Amino acid sequence: MFQTKKPQTHLQNPAATVNITNYMSKTLCLDFGNTRLKTALFENADLKETIVLNEDPLQHLQEIIEQYQPSTSILSSVINHDIQIEELLKSKTRFHKLSNQSKLPFTIPIGKPETVGADRLAIAAASVFLFPQKNNLAIGLGSCITYNFINQSHELIGGSISPGMEMRFKAMHQFTARLPLVEADWNVPLIGYDTKTNLQTGVVLGIAKEIDGMIEAYSEKFGNFNAVLTGGDIAIFEPHLKNKIFADPDLIFKGLYAISQINHA
Repeated sequence: MFQTKKPQTHLQNPAATVNITNYMSKTLCLDFGNTRLKTALFENADLKETIVLNEDPLQHLQEIIEQYQPSTSILSSVINHDIQIEELLKSKTRFHKLSNQSKLPFTIPIGKPETVGADRLAIAAASVFLFPQKNNLAIGLGSCITYNFINQSHELIGGSISPGMEMRFKAMHQFTARLPLVEADWNVPLIGYDTKTNLQTGVVLGIAKEIDGMIEAYSEKFGNFNAVLTGGDIAIFEPHLKNKIFADPDLIFKGLYAISQINHA
């Protein structure tokens, strides 16, 4: 059902104007989300390592830069991060902060392109580079689940956002008097047999059916269609999705790397 890429898969797009195959330097890609601050090191267009920053991200990042000596960096952030992090990256690398003003492999013909999150831009870019001239639905599993549609003319025309897995678990606990906070489990039954499994089944199977339903709705409306899925919770939903889908937990980093090459050309 799932098609996955190994962590060191080489990212290239034969239709792209930038030849990232011959780019021979180290690039640090940073993804600052609501849950974790993560970074990935690319060397010669290969993803070599991913690192979750610790409780002192500025110091940790400085150590990473000293160890790996990247020449370029790119940051995708959806939070109010420490501005000193940007200053550090500017002083040590050729730095780019992702926004709707960045050079992108697609256009954003919507009313307020500045409202599109940087994380959504990154996974949209990855889908275009990996599957050019396709109607791509790029799905990101994070604090929220984002559905991002990029048509075969390489236009990001919109999508949708729904609550993510942890948000659903926490909401049921916080907004009720007696429901407990439970952890996710991929091995859930169709019919829950106690409170814990009822909650797990409702969230996990509910999200899986939501994803399947969205993919089917888009595929019925658009021909030449492709769907991609990314996020750290892929393994939880893999057994429950019926649609064939390209899944890669590092897709956002690969999108960031591709965007970095365009903006540092």
